[in-house]
Amino acid sequence: MQNKKKPIKAELITRLEYKSYFLRRKLLQLTGKIGGAHIGGSFSMMEMVVCLYHSFLKVDPINPKKADRDIFILSKGHAGVGYCLILADLGFFPEQDLDTFNQTGSKFGVHPDHKAIPGVEASTGSLGHGLGLALGIALAKKLDGKSERVVALLSDGEMCEGSVWEALLAAHHYKTGNLLAIIDYNKMSQDGPLSEIMELAPLKLKLETFGWRVHEIDGHNIHDILHTLRDLPDPATSKQPTAILMNTIKGKGVPFMENTVLWHYGGMDTEVEKKALAALDETYNSVIERFKKLETP
Repeated sequence: MQNKKKPIKAELITRLEYKSYFLRRKLLQLTGKIGGAHIGGSFSMMEMVVCLYHSFLKVDPINPKKADRDIFILSKGHAGVGYCLILADLGFFPEQDLDTFNQTGSKFGVHPDHKAIPGVEASTGSLGHGLGLALGIALAKKLDGKSERVVALLSDGEMCEGSVWEALLAAHHYKTGNLLAIIDYNKMSQDGPLSEIMELAPLKLKLETFGWRVHEIDGHNIHDILHTLRDLPDPATSKQPTAILMNTIKGKGVPFMENTVLWHYGGMDTEVEKKALAALDETYNSVIERFKKLETP
């Protein structure tokens, strides 16, 4: 008999949907302050990273180096601005620190620095290395008899790197069931659609052929994300690595930023910022209304 999934409360879904909207809004406002940011890829991964940090990963903002913590590596380091906003929101460091993001002398460069930013486990940005790093950590934990999970979030564009496929092969060979790879499959790279640059399809079949357990989901559906994360095998006993292939939209939430390379990295003047914020509010109007009802006594 197939096990039934545990029900997920509608209130939790609404709160995480609102958090995803709220952090997108923060990112647009921060971009207006600092002059430019990687908006497209930060928006496509937002729901997943919100769910990871609010409902899945064992991490502690007060003690970021806690020995028995789960490890998260943002392999697509160019989306560091979205990631750092989540860390700040959780209390790893004061949000106002991000006002210096990508400014001369700031500890917050375009790509996250693990030596300078609490909560960041690896300095990433040169694409194709995050999964290999995660694999090494997962294997070390396995050899040490530890049960924590290691998660790497990759862009689909970096799947063109040979080092990624080497790590995929090795992860299966060494039976690192404590390793989770999440692929942000928005089908757009900095240089254009992947169908024109380097076609990855059928990506799910390719990953399965490499020996991975693969879940393909809507990367913007909080309900689907939570169910998938909660149904993952126990990292202490699993011997098969798992991948989540999440279908997403680059620039999700602001229609004129969606599915275009123009907002892979972009800057905004006051007028464009106002336009983007208004469009975002309209997109998430129903989420905002449902959240207000939760907060009304």
